[in-house]
Amino acid sequence: MRRNKGLTTILVLSTLGVVLGFTYFFEDAYLWLSFGFVFLAILIFLVRFERRKVEPRELVLLAVLASIAAVGRIPFASLPSVQPTTFVIMMSGFVFGAESGFIIGAVAALASNMILGQGPWTPWQMAAWGLVGLTAGGLRNTKIMNKKAGRIIFGIVWGFLFGWVMNLWGFLSIVQSGSPFEWKAFIVYLIGSATFDTMHAVSNVIFLLLFGEVWIKILTRFKRKYGLLE
Repeated sequence: MRRNKGLTTILVLSTLGVVLGFTYFFEDAYLWLSFGFVFLAILIFLVRFERRKVEPRELVLLAVLASIAAVGRIPFASLPSVQPTTFVIMMSGFVFGAESGFIIGAVAALASNMILGQGPWTPWQMAAWGLVGLTAGGLRNTKIMNKKAGRIIFGIVWGFLFGWVMNLWGFLSIVQSGSPFEWKAFIVYLIGSATFDTMHAVSNVIFLLLFGEVWIKILTRFKRKYGLLE
């Protein structure tokens, strides 16, 4: 079991590297890359359950959670970086596992951008939110993540990491246009988004404090009652 999880994690990280590399060099093909990303995410998900048949209701559950995460962005679109999407993806990965969290995060980014707008940033959002679900699931059996304080720290960390991933895309786009890459300029670029990253981190904390325990109980109940994604 541990070996399968290790191989899946390596496959996920390798996929991220390839997809983000293609996004950088073939920016105009972002939509094809986004759908390719979803296909690979589903493939990774199936690797986890290679020894048994995946039930249709399990796929429906993933689709519902991804939809909730995606729709959650829309009411908060006017508030930069404030949304419950990261929270939903984090809770999903924590309860249902790393692979499930990864696919929910990736699909949520693609689905929400169907309304909010697609662009070369979409694969990077898919990667960032996919990693939120992946790491939440990968750490779910640790003492830190099984404490409220630990989950809050996790939410704060990813509030900033998500912004840094998107900053990397933005800065590389500038470099791609002909400007030289300079570390000092990149650090200034990161500092420039500190306010938005802080808002993201704070919103994660608020959602975790208000709804964290309830979500864990509800999702865990569904998981145990119907034997989903075991």
